[in-house]
Amino acid sequence: MTQSFLAYIERDVETGSYLGIVPALGNASTCADTLEELHEMLKDLISLEWEGLDDEEKKALPEFHSLATVEVTV
Repeated sequence: MTQSFLAYIERDVETGSYLGIVPALGNASTCADTLEELHEMLKDLISLEWEGLDDEEKKALPEFHSLATVEVTV
């Protein structure tokens, strides 16, 4: 079975490393020095988190809807 998850990825401007956050899994997160490494680590993280869920928790996971850019005057 294949399950898709949205991962929010940020790059730290000071260190150049990447942070990946999976909102549907309680904001589970991991970091890495490269995007390639981050993607592998996200797969491992999601697999481990998935194994820890019971059937009801899996059914209750939120579905990804959309992303939006919101502009504000600051």
